[in-house]
Amino acid sequence: METEQKSEAMDSKTAERKTDAGHRAGKAVPAERQTAQQAKPVVPDHGFTHSGIFHADDVFSTAMLGMLNPNFTVTRGTAVPTDFDGIVYDIGGGRFDHHMADKRVRDNGVPYAAFGLLWEVYGTSFLSEKNAARFDREFIQPMDQSDNTGTDHALSDCISDFLPLWYEQSDPESFDRKFEEAVSFASVILKNRFARLNAGDLGYAAARKKIEETKGPVLELDRSMPWKEACLEAPSILYVIYPSHRGGYNVQAVPKRAYGPENRKPFPRAWRGKSPEELQRLTGIAGFHFCHNSGFLCVGESLEDARKIAALAVKS
Repeated sequence: METEQKSEAMDSKTAERKTDAGHRAGKAVPAERQTAQQAKPVVPDHGFTHSGIFHADDVFSTAMLGMLNPNFTVTRGTAVPTDFDGIVYDIGGGRFDHHMADKRVRDNGVPYAAFGLLWEVYGTSFLSEKNAARFDREFIQPMDQSDNTGTDHALSDCISDFLPLWYEQSDPESFDRKFEEAVSFASVILKNRFARLNAGDLGYAAARKKIEETKGPVLELDRSMPWKEACLEAPSILYVIYPSHRGGYNVQAVPKRAYGPENRKPFPRAWRGKSPEELQRLTGIAGFHFCHNSGFLCVGESLEDARKIAALAVKS
């Protein structure tokens, strides 16, 4: 998409604008919470990327670099100064650009954009190798595909919504102000997603420990936590009981595979979508309040109610 940016060059000389990404973006995950043990690459204090119209690619790249180095500032321009000392991305034809004929492409055919190229180097500063690969697959690759091909991508569209409207003032300063806003937005998204993925590792370990202590097909947890990955490795577990944030206790069927709609043992069809009164009449469980119409989730008023629901489902 650099051709679009070049066509809207703001000046005959480099239109440089500096934005402070570091103070907005937050900090990287502390080292003691990182699974990967290799030495972490250092982000220099200065970066350079293209000016004018921005996209999710350069915005998320800037947000990530600012999270790793709170002193990071970025200069936006139409050409990289010959004496520039720092990291250059999404422009200039170097390691972190993707606008060349010989741009890199992943084994699955998805071409890299700047964020994906930077993530190869810096991803394990935030996440374990396993989660870094997952983040690339689920989060970055659709964005890289969109940036390289123009295909629809909802998050990229959200970043484009920060651009000045066609009838608004569109001088270099207005683009840079909007770029800063977009980087702040992207920083929040990255911070939350990294925290969620790292918490998933902790949840997996906690769920594995409970599974090892469990006899029978029903796993009980004392709080809501990420349990699916651990249960997928334990074929004997059919249902998981845990406290609901809405009150009461959830009884959830274990899926057959990650992100799949099918469960190992769905709840009986006779229960699905019924009112609390009907559920209580059908089962004799006074605190049986809900069974999802798709058969993957039930809710009981108390832990004992949840246990009774699971026990009946196992026998059904």
